[in-house]
Amino acid sequence: MQGLPLSFTNVSKAFSIKGKALPVIDDLSLDCPAGSFTAVLGPSGCGKSTLLRLALALETEDAGSVQIGPDTPRSACRSGAVGVAFQDAALLPWRSVEDNIRLPFEVLGRARPDAAHIAKLIELVGLQGFERAKPGELSGGMRQRVAIARALATDPRILLMDEPFGALDLILRRQMNLELQRIWAARRPTTLLITHGVDEAVYLADRVVILSPRPARVVADISVNFQRPRSTDLLRDPEFHQLCDEIGAWLEPGAAKASPAAHA
Repeated sequence: MQGLPLSFTNVSKAFSIKGKALPVIDDLSLDCPAGSFTAVLGPSGCGKSTLLRLALALETEDAGSVQIGPDTPRSACRSGAVGVAFQDAALLPWRSVEDNIRLPFEVLGRARPDAAHIAKLIELVGLQGFERAKPGELSGGMRQRVAIARALATDPRILLMDEPFGALDLILRRQMNLELQRIWAARRPTTLLITHGVDEAVYLADRVVILSPRPARVVADISVNFQRPRSTDLLRDPEFHQLCDEIGAWLEPGAAKASPAAHA
């Protein structure tokens, strides 16, 4: 199923802290075309996760608009068009792998999916043989695979991911990057990935967007033109490291100025 475009147009958001307004996002615009893979990088606390929460209708923008295809985030989420995976897999410990993947259908009030649909998702994330396992019987990487399968359960056209592999060690994180690339290529949902990993962003995404320190503005929008599918050989390519260095320079203190976004 074709992904949907995701757009943030002149979005601003502030939170009230002890009676004072704290601007978190300021006049931010970002367009994610249908089927694209966008990675967002920025300093800790700059508003990256708030951006994702706006797309999930967990927060409401103070100014501007967020649009998912023709719909508001709330409508898109209620229709099952949006899947989400966080750093914490947040699986229900008393439920099996199969039953955790079925959860979105229950939340949305949909009919229970047939066994073939769940089996296909389990195969997609490489967990055959663990269908009836509980989360406590799985490794951290396997739990994240379940979370990704759950995020894909309703055939979403938008996939939102907030540091989904941030708690994993480097070896497992790279393995999961390979798996995520494969899963994305098989389904092509429009994907927005929040990450602190420059190499992860460059390896996975079509483009890398850099946000300024709080309040978040887009200060750079950098194309990633490596061919797909991407193997682990890319991680040793000098051009890969050169692009990582260029992006890393934007994240150095004082580099992200409040100016029109740079495009590469």
